[in-house]
Amino acid sequence: MDRRQILQLGLGFVGTAWIFRTLFKQNQFAAAMTEETAMKPTEETFAVAKTEEEWRAQLSPEAYQVLRKHGTERPRSSELDKEYGPGRYDCAGCGQQLFAADTKFDSGTGWPSFWQPLEGAIATTTDKSLFMTRVEVHCSRCGGHLGHVFNDGPAPTGLRYCMNGVSLKYEKA
Repeated sequence: MDRRQILQLGLGFVGTAWIFRTLFKQNQFAAAMTEETAMKPTEETFAVAKTEEEWRAQLSPEAYQVLRKHGTERPRSSELDKEYGPGRYDCAGCGQQLFAADTKFDSGTGWPSFWQPLEGAIATTTDKSLFMTRVEVHCSRCGGHLGHVFNDGPAPTGLRYCMNGVSLKYEKA
């Protein structure tokens, strides 16, 4: 084995260790977050409950895919990503107030991001899709999928609520 191969092997081990450490930290965060705000998996727990046909009639196809089928919009496709005016962000499904505009920040991810929801506005579940564990964020009133929360946000919470713009409705102050 020459020096170059040894260096490549070492870098491979370091990279693999970093990936596993990062995933483990996110898994611990996911477990802690969902214990705090976990929601029951049945639709009966929501104040606003509609049939799939009613949701389809009310929502645009994109909003239906995200809110009801746990989809994700393309990054940088939402006008709300770069909206920083005063106001609030409500659930596009049921109108519940979710985030105050003064908690919004530019995360650089291409999705509207907030460091804190309004009290009682959201519920979370564990999302184990895409070979990772994440914390999925839902509207606590209708159960609509909003996005995910990560532990890499700014002070004072250190959280990044990364939301799909199509799942939000911006109300100017």
